[in-house]
Amino acid sequence: MTQTTALPADILTHLRDTRTMPVISVLAIKLAVVLSKWATRRRTRLALTQLSPQQLDDVGLTPRAAFTESRRGFWQA
Repeated sequence: MTQTTALPADILTHLRDTRTMPVISVLAIKLAVVLSKWATRRRTRLALTQLSPQQLDDVGLTPRAAFTESRRGFWQA
């Protein structure tokens, strides 16, 4: 499993608040954020299918709830 390195919050805040950025740059950043969220959701939902009942209990999920969550699309919050 690969991990991505998150940018520090102050860098993201600066990028978001910079008014001189071209529109295409702003759109590219927003797209990157959305794609990153989708990838994280996909990875975590796939990981739910790998957990044992004891591990699911540790995180407060029933096997049924984990199954339901793992079947959701990555685009669904």
